[in-house]
Amino acid sequence: MNHSVVGPHLGQIVFIKSGRDAGQYAIIVRLVDERFVFLADGVTKKFDRPKKKNIQHLQLVDYVSPEVQSSIINTGRVTNGKLRFALSKYMIVNATEK
Repeated sequence: MNHSVVGPHLGQIVFIKSGRDAGQYAIIVRLVDERFVFLADGVTKKFDRPKKKNIQHLQLVDYVSPEVQSSIINTGRVTNGKLRFALSKYMIVNATEK
């Protein structure tokens, strides 16, 4: 799903611009409101204990992981392994394009 993504979506990959986790990538696992989201990466921030972040501190990447998004929509949760897989898959594809 590499079409133009506007606004935060479940399963969307983000780049953290500020805070303790600055410079890292994570995935949106829950939307709170128009200002806040919960992030997880499957390594330091697990799905069970996601990090609440202000959207202004994030750079939204134009990619939504279909595996993560469908898992959250269908079951209400996603495995940490699936989060790690989606991030590594994005990083491999992103690294080869540059």
